[in-house]
Parts: sequence; C-alpha cells; structure tokens
Amino acid sequence: MVYHKNLHYLGEFIYKGEKDMLAVGTKAPDFTLLDQDGNEVSLSNFKGQKVIIYFYPKDSTPGCTRQACAFQAAISQYDEKAIKVIGISKDSVKSHKNFATKQGLTFTLVSDPDRVAIEAYDVWQEKKLYGKVSMGVVRTTYLIDENGMIEKVYEKVKPDVNASEILEYLNESKSE
Repeated sequence: MVYHKNLHYLGEFIYKGEKDMLAVGTKAPDFTLLDQDGNEVSLSNFKGQKVIIYFYPKDSTPGCTRQACAFQAAISQYDEKAIKVIGISKDSVKSHKNFATKQGLTFTLVSDPDRVAIEAYDVWQEKKLYGKVSMGVVRTTYLIDENGMIEKVYEKVKPDVNASEILEYLNESKSE
C-alpha cells in the first residue's frame, strides 16, 4: 500500500465516524496518481492556476454519472477561467477510461485505488446507506487556488448542482 507523506496509519481505516474536512486556507495535499490515459497527474503541476478536485464514490453509478456530466456540461466555462477539473475515485485507470469514453468526458479522471489522495483530503469516511454502515468516499469537492491553498470546500455535494454552484461562487467572487 502507498502512503502519502502526511498520512498516519490508524489501523484498517484512517478514521471512523464524522471527520472534519480540510480547512479553507490550508495547503492542499499534493499527490501523483494516474489518469484515465495512464499518465501521471500531480496537483503541483497546476501551480499558478485554480483547480477543482472532486471526489466521487464510483464510476458509472447514477449520481457519479450525473455529477461528471454536469462538470462536462460546464467545462467550457471552466476552460475560459483557466480552471482545471480533476475527478478522483478509487476506480481503476481502465474503469476511468471506459467511463470517460462512454460519457464523453474531456476532463481528467484520476485513479486512486490505494486511497492516497482520498485519505489525504479526509473524504474516506463512515457512511450509512439503508441502515448499513461502511467506509467509503464521501462526495466532496475542493477548490484549490493558484498557490495550492484550499479556497473553498463543498461537503456532501449534490451531484446535479455541484458544477454550477462552483461557477456561481467563482462569478460572485470575481465581481467583488
């Protein structure tokens, strides 16, 4: 198993129960992982531009597909603002490639099977579904600023509106 330099192993899971997300104003943890084409992607490569990192549970599931398609529908607006969009899940490179191809996704999907970034960004949490408790990725989005600092955190996001609420925030902060 690969460990991020800032992670501490606490047994089978990084933690149990509710956990606070990384705070606004803190340094975003760097990572180097493979994208849907097998290329290495590091957050540090995007210094000088804003980056949206959205964590989602699983490729090709209804909510994750809606969220990815919403980001794709808004991708030209993010491109105009020179903002990089990166989706991260535990799925394999091959799964990401199939998902991106099937849905026509042109932005980066990063494979994190060892939960390096997932745990570094505190999105591996206890989840309850139909009374069953398990560990998994909590749908969360981070907006990283040009200096690699966390500018905004969107917790427990709604897949259909996540992309548009970030654009709304960016447009509001630009006009201030």
